[in-house]
Amino acid sequence: MASNVWLVVGLGNPGDRYRATRHNIGHMVVDELARRQGESFRRHPRANSSVVEGWLAPGGPKVMLAKSNGYMNTSGGPVSQLAQYYSVPNERIIVVHDELDLPFDTIKLKRGGGHGGHNGLRDISSAIERDYLRVRVGIGRPPGRQDAADYVLRPFDSTQRDTLGVLIQDAADAVELIVERGLLDAQQVVHAKAQ
Repeated sequence: MASNVWLVVGLGNPGDRYRATRHNIGHMVVDELARRQGESFRRHPRANSSVVEGWLAPGGPKVMLAKSNGYMNTSGGPVSQLAQYYSVPNERIIVVHDELDLPFDTIKLKRGGGHGGHNGLRDISSAIERDYLRVRVGIGRPPGRQDAADYVLRPFDSTQRDTLGVLIQDAADAVELIVERGLLDAQQVVHAKAQ
């Protein structure tokens, strides 16, 4: 595999039951990136994942888009297997995930950090070192006394659905910025928008 290869993993749960839920925003973002490349996901031969192998632009870096075929809390194994298969170091692994601690429609980029109770991140961090890159897509906190685990497994509400398409586009743009310009430049662009 060439030296400039990136692995972009969108976190989520498989199946129609979870497709439109807040926890699946990572899947939605990598679906958008695949759409931009004009490609469809295919089952990977050695990892329990579906992947798209493509490029952001002709002559640019190769980008492997991935979604685990298993549940969120077992994301670590597939990410580790794909990173080994494609020889991708942690500094070129981007994990796209939902973030309760950010307001809806907010995107933040970071390297490493704790899992904050997110079971997908917890499992990935137990399988590989924590210094991978993260695109944190804000879904906000549950209203009132609603349980967080219940909240993330529910669809976006009608008000949120009005702007969800733009949020997915913005998160996909953030992934492309990281690949094209690096984390620090991407943070300056994306975080400036959030203010």
